[in-house]
Amino acid sequence: MNDKKMMTLADIAKLAGVSESTASRALRNNPVINQATREKVQQIATEHQFKVNATARNLRTQKSYTIAVIIAFDAKTQQSVSDPFLLELLGVIADELSLHGYDMLLSTSKRDDKDWGSYFLDSKRADGLIIIGQGEHDPRVEALAQTQVPFVVWGGRSGDEPYPIIGSDNRQGGRLAAEHLLAQGCRQLVFLGDIRHNEIEQRHLGMLDACQAAGIASDAVQQLSCDFTAQDGYLKTQQHLFARLPELDGIFAASDAIAMGAMKALLEHDIAIPQQIALVGFDDIAMSAYCTPSLSTVKQNTQSGGKALVNQLLTRMQGQQPLSEQLAVKLLCRQSSLRRL
Repeated sequence: MNDKKMMTLADIAKLAGVSESTASRALRNNPVINQATREKVQQIATEHQFKVNATARNLRTQKSYTIAVIIAFDAKTQQSVSDPFLLELLGVIADELSLHGYDMLLSTSKRDDKDWGSYFLDSKRADGLIIIGQGEHDPRVEALAQTQVPFVVWGGRSGDEPYPIIGSDNRQGGRLAAEHLLAQGCRQLVFLGDIRHNEIEQRHLGMLDACQAAGIASDAVQQLSCDFTAQDGYLKTQQHLFARLPELDGIFAASDAIAMGAMKALLEHDIAIPQQIALVGFDDIAMSAYCTPSLSTVKQNTQSGGKALVNQLLTRMQGQQPLSEQLAVKLLCRQSSLRRL
């Protein structure tokens, strides 16, 4: 017969000389508790083979200790979670949530009528929401803004949204890309991207800002709608851009994936990059530095972005007012656009 007493959280807290709430946070590795205390509590728990009963804890606190991350895909897009930029951002979010003692529940949404607040919060599936992408002004996001549901959005700002948005300075990124192409001597430019999406629209407007400042007529800048995939970048280049050769000399793609699809189509037709057509993408996904030629791109700071999303959501969950943040971008010049070395 085993008479060994079953340890409780109160017992662990007493042995560590801390409160139950502190012990609970330490066992979740919450950074609010200093590292020495966390290690002490965790060591005592290990020595006594103590494990938190997650179900009982959740019932007691009425919390799930889970954050739902919703990828708000447009039903018409071919973009998927395998998109390299999304994977990088999701990785940062998952790591940051883990540091704060939360799990991540990933959900994709292709334009259904699901009530996110009811589905995730009322059912105790999640304690808060991070929404990546706003699509074409998704009404579900607008509906959430009328509730007390804690959420933050990754996307582009128009300036009047009643909810916190974390995102890159997309207009500045578009401006930097176009200024670089113009500095390389390009004068007949194409923007590849779907400007119905706020972030992409801002990148296009930044490109037009730079062209206007340089005295380039607006009719010299073509906008070609393109999905967020390499496949569509390849197809649109094949179907539409070859008709503009040889006068076309610069492409700014709304994402690196689109740019790489365009690059493949151009190289298959023996179009010299950057000598005949200079090419700039957006995102700085890992493979952009390793393709041939290496891809010039506008870098988004996924580390800062993912951390800001989590921290602003936790601020909201603690009853405080979260803040929108616009993150700086950086132009990385590589082989695909550098004509003048």
